[in-house]
Amino acid sequence: MGRTTFAIIGLGLAVEPHVKSLLDLSDRVEVLYAVTRSEKRAQQFSQKYSLPVSTDMQAAIGDPAVDVVLILTPPHTHLEICELAYAHGKNVLIEKPLDVSLERAQRIVQGASRAGVSLGVVLQHRFRQSSLRLAQILEKGELGSIQSASMMLPWWRAQEYYDEPGRGTRARDGGGVLMTQAIHTLDLFRSLVGPVKVVASHSGTTALHDMETEDCVAALLRIADSAPATMMATTAFYPGLPESIEILGSKGTARIIGSSLQVNYLSGDQEELHAEAGTGSNSNPMDFPHDAHRRLIEDYLDALGNGRKPLVCGEEAMLTQRLIEDLLA
Repeated sequence: MGRTTFAIIGLGLAVEPHVKSLLDLSDRVEVLYAVTRSEKRAQQFSQKYSLPVSTDMQAAIGDPAVDVVLILTPPHTHLEICELAYAHGKNVLIEKPLDVSLERAQRIVQGASRAGVSLGVVLQHRFRQSSLRLAQILEKGELGSIQSASMMLPWWRAQEYYDEPGRGTRARDGGGVLMTQAIHTLDLFRSLVGPVKVVASHSGTTALHDMETEDCVAALLRIADSAPATMMATTAFYPGLPESIEILGSKGTARIIGSSLQVNYLSGDQEELHAEAGTGSNSNPMDFPHDAHRRLIEDYLDALGNGRKPLVCGEEAMLTQRLIEDLLA
């Protein structure tokens, strides 16, 4: 079987971990196009990576040699690019969120189904080693039944981050801290504890930021068998701390902090998985390694080869986006 061919659409802030992952997987992947509308970005990208750069998105997506369209453009552009890809029978891997609204997101998911193509979403926190191990522990019932859980994302973004045109607006990004930053941890949290119901929530914008959408959200939740849970997410917690998920089980407790995992069983046994890597919690949003991206892309390639859905498919991403809507309601 030959290599899977990719066209990358969008060479902005998010491109680096994807390109590094695709280069790591060069025995399975070939990048035929790296597309941007910006001549400046095209030049900068060409100086850094030896990949074919283009400013013609239509030609890239329309090329019969392309198997997968990797969409890394701002959220408000996703639907139209997906529809173009579907029209050419292309599989799609798309950066989170699906789009800026549930209605547009649903059209992306339904469009992939109608076109008979694979749709994957880049919610890579599920592919951290700590996340994979905790999911395994929970699946085996080693923590027992979940009694309570919590999620915190005390991150920091300076005002300069929101001064970029469109950043933190409903029109371009679809929202603030939940849609842009906390979506990753919310998706992981939901995948670990199961369905999440919002009991009460409050969202707002702190005095630390001048922006259209929310930079702070807190909520009381209900999870497995009506167990209580809480969440808090903000980009106003200077200088920024790693996100965390805590799960209280009938046989022990588990805590993810950033990319590290600690499990304490009532039997006295302990398990630790330690990671020093950054998580993007501070003023540098790209301060994290690309290994989780690589594992997500590997799962997507495996899904294509085996005729199954990727672990983070469109339907899974929709569940997380619906949770965000409920938290902001």
